[in-house]
Amino acid sequence: MKAVLSFFLIFAPWFAFSQTTDSSPEDRIADTIPVSPFAADTIPVSSSDSAAPTAAEAPVRDSVSVDSSAQEKEGMVKDSVVKKNHSPRQATLRSLIVPGWGQVYNKKYWKVPIVYGAIGVPVYLFFDNRQWYNRTRYALSIVANGRAGNADSMAAVHPQLKALVNQGLQGSLISYRNEFRKSMDYSILFTLAMWGLNVVDATVDGHLKAFDVSDDLSLEIKPSSLAGPGVPGLALVINFK
Repeated sequence: MKAVLSFFLIFAPWFAFSQTTDSSPEDRIADTIPVSPFAADTIPVSSSDSAAPTAAEAPVRDSVSVDSSAQEKEGMVKDSVVKKNHSPRQATLRSLIVPGWGQVYNKKYWKVPIVYGAIGVPVYLFFDNRQWYNRTRYALSIVANGRAGNADSMAAVHPQLKALVNQGLQGSLISYRNEFRKSMDYSILFTLAMWGLNVVDATVDGHLKAFDVSDDLSLEIKPSSLAGPGVPGLALVINFK
């Protein structure tokens, strides 16, 4: 019994040491690596998810799109302001209401003095002829009523007509009166005619605003051949660019 117990005490440590040395280095390393309790909870991220925009990139893209749309709207507003259509109808109506207003609308300012000169002259002549018409009519009434000797009545007669009144030339006074009345009628006609020309000028200028009247329009005269081969001739060429 003592021999068995002595054998066990001798060989038991050696047997335990051999068990520990028989294990592989990989097993020992694996045993030494701690296992994280969160390893099973981690989810790998795929490459497709990495292509999605980040939170910082999304506002940048939105701001770029908003800025571009705002610039487009601003460009549309500027184009609408710059490309405002010129209305010949507006030019016609304005010249019809006030002479020269249509020319101002067409930006032909240099025509305004011409318009007022053309209309102002017959208007002035109308009032001048009307004044002399009233003077000759009054002088004729003095002669017709026989009041040439009345000092108060003669005081109201114009000095240039007193000689005709004193001589009793009723026919001359009638002739002068009719001439002044005719001149009044002509003054009215000329005033209306000049007013109408003012309207026509504004209308034509309003329509010509849309036409190209720049220096690119050219007229050339150059040699060319007519219908038959070898027949010389001249050609009139108008280039519209």
